[in-house]
Amino acid sequence: MRLFVHQLRSEQLLFWRSREAAVFIFVFPLLLFVLLGSVYGGTIDGEPASSVLLVGMLGYGVANTAFAGLAISLVLRRESALLKRLRATPLPAATYLAAVLASTVIVFALQAVALFGLGRLFFDAELPSRPGSLVVALLLGVAAFAGLGFAATALLRSSEGASAALNVVLLPMAFLSGSFGPTRRYPEVLQALGDVLPLRYLIELLDAASLKGEAIWSRPGAVAVVAGWGLVGIAIAARRFRWEPREA
Repeated sequence: MRLFVHQLRSEQLLFWRSREAAVFIFVFPLLLFVLLGSVYGGTIDGEPASSVLLVGMLGYGVANTAFAGLAISLVLRRESALLKRLRATPLPAATYLAAVLASTVIVFALQAVALFGLGRLFFDAELPSRPGSLVVALLLGVAAFAGLGFAATALLRSSEGASAALNVVLLPMAFLSGSFGPTRRYPEVLQALGDVLPLRYLIELLDAASLKGEAIWSRPGAVAVVAGWGLVGIAIAARRFRWEPREA
């Protein structure tokens, strides 16, 4: 436990000392919410637009932090041989990865609080009607997208291209899943693509808990899809994750 706490503290210090990480992972979703909240007004599907956008940005924040942010950080550390050096220390691999994941949860928790604060302060967004279910849905989302983040780490070969490659996946996924607004007017082919993405179902769970007053267990299909994507990511990472640099 002492090693875990020490490594968790180190992970937090590394994150907040990196201006690039703090801006891309923590600040960018907040800026997007402010911009979108300033554009959209009235209602969306019978709910206040600000509240719907808040749900979408919570989903985007999960994917941005636990998928893209985690993968970029680990790829950079692997290719700089930091992970290889860590393997030569007494710190167990499981403890290190648990600390990385816990640090990711902390960063996103702070981001979620900031999103709710901005929503209430500037856009009069509603507070969640089922806060307990919302927290469970967010934790499920972080776990699932972290699994996908570990998988992406295993598949990406270059530190230089990691950010670009992940954003090519993340931003279209957020667009197709409804993070930036309703998708019902999208062409059918785009809606069909969105229907297979995990973020689409995470946003469904967040919407149910935050706006519709439903427990996430009332949406077992969405829970299964989100969890299934996470398990696929973990399976890939278990087979392909490497601690040594892959660049030639």
